Amino acid sequence: MAASLVRSELNDSFMLTREQVKEFDAVGLIVIPSLFDAHEIEQMRRCFDALESMAADMQETGLRNGSQFVLGRKNGEQVIKRVVWAGGSQPYLLSVGADPRLTVPAAQLLGSTSIEQLLSQAHFKRPNDGVIFGWHQDIQHRDKGNGTWTDVNGRGSFVQTLIALDDMSADSGPLQFIPGSGSWGRVDFGDHDYDLPNPVIKRPPQFHDADVNTLTARAGDVLMFGPYTAHASYENTSPTYRRVFINGYAYPGANNRKYPGDGAGRTIKVDDVPGNPAARSGPATHT
Repeated sequence: MAASLVRSELNDSFMLTREQVKEFDAVGLIVIPSLFDAHEIEQMRRCFDALESMAADMQETGLRNGSQFVLGRKNGEQVIKRVVWAGGSQPYLLSVGADPRLTVPAAQLLGSTSIEQLLSQAHFKRPNDGVIFGWHQDIQHRDKGNGTWTDVNGRGSFVQTLIALDDMSADSGPLQFIPGSGSWGRVDFGDHDYDLPNPVIKRPPQFHDADVNTLTARAGDVLMFGPYTAHASYENTSPTYRRVFINGYAYPGANNRKYPGDGAGRTIKVDDVPGNPAARSGPATHT
């Protein structure tokens, strides 16, 4: 089923329109086209090139220069599954994570003038590298039990943003999602540790294959979705990379565990962003 997503640009204050907020709540995901220009995307790609060069010198998963590299192997070749807190070793990526084009709408959706950045994550999806992210909700990665997460704002307390660094086509391992799944609350998709050799895969009763929407995007587009939106992406079978840069923001006090990477969990203050979607906003600062 194809969702009729409205691809609207941000206004000059970087605020979402009422229609975009309504779509986020109803569909669970919004797309903001061409939010970053070609020059900015090229700078981010250079940072990814540097991360890829760093990974090539590593033999196993580990922390290097402030970033956590999650590595694997396929057919004897190294696979970069993801780089956690990529901004720890790449200052430009860290600055992108504090860019008001991301932080203002994230703060608006969270209903807070202060947000905590938990994710600065690089996904490479090199051709035929076998990297997949099966069906899941991001709440499964935020809430690990034992008091690690509290839904402070009553709406999930987390917003994920995804910047496409390459065009996302039907064969490049694009994002798939279920429109409306943001209203499900937390459901059971089984194992969500993508590194398990034989993961237990489950489908909640709300899940129907006919509802799956495959999302394409252009380099520079930004996707935003909440912690309960059911989504997945599978192997890139195209001849080109499908890189995305993920930044994730939490409502203050929601997260109660330490994320890997130097500076992960930093607080970003965004001026004048109450819960009212019509409010104006100022620039973001971070600590």
